[in-house]
Amino acid sequence: MKYIPLLSLFFLALTLTNCSDDDSYTETDTTDDTTTDGTTSNSDYTVGLKLNTSEAEDAYTLFSPLRSMNTYLIDNCGDLMYTWASDYLPAHSFYLLENGYLLRPGDVGSTSFVAGGQGGIIELLDAEGTVVWDYDVASTTELQHHDVEYMDNGNILVIAWEKKTATEVATAGRTDYISELWSEKIIEIQPDLTAGTGEVIWEWHAWDHIVQDEDATADNYGVVADNPGLLNINYDYESDEEADWLHFNAIDYNETLDQIVVSSRSYSEFYIIDHSTTTAEAATHEGGTHGQGGDFLYRWGNPQTYDQGSSSDQQLFNQHDANWIDTDYIDGGMIMVFNNQAGSATGSSYSSVNVIDTEVSADGSYTLEDGAYTPSAFQWTYTDETPSNMFSPYISGARRLSNGNTLIGVGSSGTFTEVNYAGETVWEYVNPVSESGIVDQYAVASSNSVFRVSKYATDYVGLENYALSNQGTIESGSDYTCE
Repeated sequence: MKYIPLLSLFFLALTLTNCSDDDSYTETDTTDDTTTDGTTSNSDYTVGLKLNTSEAEDAYTLFSPLRSMNTYLIDNCGDLMYTWASDYLPAHSFYLLENGYLLRPGDVGSTSFVAGGQGGIIELLDAEGTVVWDYDVASTTELQHHDVEYMDNGNILVIAWEKKTATEVATAGRTDYISELWSEKIIEIQPDLTAGTGEVIWEWHAWDHIVQDEDATADNYGVVADNPGLLNINYDYESDEEADWLHFNAIDYNETLDQIVVSSRSYSEFYIIDHSTTTAEAATHEGGTHGQGGDFLYRWGNPQTYDQGSSSDQQLFNQHDANWIDTDYIDGGMIMVFNNQAGSATGSSYSSVNVIDTEVSADGSYTLEDGAYTPSAFQWTYTDETPSNMFSPYISGARRLSNGNTLIGVGSSGTFTEVNYAGETVWEYVNPVSESGIVDQYAVASSNSVFRVSKYATDYVGLENYALSNQGTIESGSDYTCE
């Protein structure tokens, strides 16, 4: 096990941090700086392409601004190649599938669940932008939110809030009064594209896997430290008055292991669940490949949530986008996260990207050491050379690419950065689509946040049926040469 504290060797300063909505921008220096090696550097740009080098993954970048109903595909030069239009704002993730469909949840405007990440409808759009299938997970008692995951068998995993009443909360042994609590569930939907329907064929509920040590009359009373596979419903997290108890914000599936990982922002940890169970087994503590039913096989980031450490042992802080790295990539089989408030322990405001080696065994099991799950340190870490230059207290994500680079979406500023394994920045782009529309170059793009960003190879099979064409930059006023 090793810890690699990697700092980027250079990072182009963002002028966005030096301007307010009321400031006027005065252009200085020259914008176009194309070198003989093909590097394009637009260091004074406020939006669009900031940097492109030959080390960047040869791929298209897909993103869906949170304040826009459009999803955009751009090339490495920042030129628009394709746009999908929807009737909904994103909620929040999006995936371009190998069959050519864009998988995109949408926000239906629920008034029963009003919180960041709210959604309610899942759509599949084809190459013409036509909705070929949709499915609602929206009512007064449940709502899809944040993320979905497409499985190789064509099914879709969905995270959804499910509402619990004050009586149910009290019966479960929660000691502080709350009028209602939004717990979490995972459902697996089997779409029927011909009929336009879907069937829930598997589900898991967090409510079935809770423990507490304060109300001895409740059925789930027990020793928290002796039950690492369960959630302590009375854990005192930062926003314990909010109904959004766990705030799952990401889901990923590992077909080889037949396991699911979900990320909890409130508890600052991620959980791995056995998917081999039946729905009935998933509601218990027995069954499935590992004999643990729906209890956690593994959790990591904040051992004090299960009474196996203190604040000094916490290593994740409101993280997002927990995902398995492809086994063929560098650090394959490990889990990457965007650690939003990594500087919390030092009192500073900065984010990091981290890789965790879960040390999973060949049979898919995990190791407890002195009551806590291993490892004790990160496998790989990226922070900016000036840490505060990369900070997003919410949303955001990071994905390892096939060439060993890492694509980072700093969500709050809509900034996409690709770094190599040594931490050097090789590509950078700022989303020009704001809440008020597309901004011109040298204007400040306020409210241009993006939940996540992805890259797809230029020869990706899912793009075979698309008539891609270079439409120039999304924003107006960008004037540079890019090779």
